[in-house]
Amino acid sequence: MNYKLLLKEITTFVFDVDGVLTDGTVLALPNQEPIRSFNSKDGYALQLAVRKGYKVAIITGGKSQAVKERLEGLGVKDIWLGASNKIEALEELTIMYGIESKNIAYMGDDIPDYEVLKQVGLSTCPKDAAPEIRGVCRYISPINGGKGCVRDLIEQVLKIQGDWMKKEDIIW
Repeated sequence: MNYKLLLKEITTFVFDVDGVLTDGTVLALPNQEPIRSFNSKDGYALQLAVRKGYKVAIITGGKSQAVKERLEGLGVKDIWLGASNKIEALEELTIMYGIESKNIAYMGDDIPDYEVLKQVGLSTCPKDAAPEIRGVCRYISPINGGKGCVRDLIEQVLKIQGDWMKKEDIIW
């Protein structure tokens, strides 16, 4: 089945952080929390999806409070930091909101995302994801992690569902 047919069913986006929302680079400065760089186009798409009523969740093994604050600033409320078992976090999300797996698009890039990708309606990854991950994904973004792959996915879903470029979303 063509992945584009699945876009109409998506009500929930779930993303990993390192390698998806960031390019995977982590700067470690002495005595400070690691620093990550986010793409502003991904940020725009995340906040727009939240404003349009889509569920947006983050499941990451990382524990950065700065990452959490950045995502909360975009309106993301469901954030699992330090998730050593991403399947458990996904199950918690689905139970909390009564979401069916067919309505979830998940984007991950590395081995800890493997099992989750097999459980959702639309499994996706950035272009530079690990080969094992690309092998189980229905959609591989042509964009690398941290460079707009999140925007790519969200934009496709919102366009097919008629939620992209609405007059009320264009701020003058």
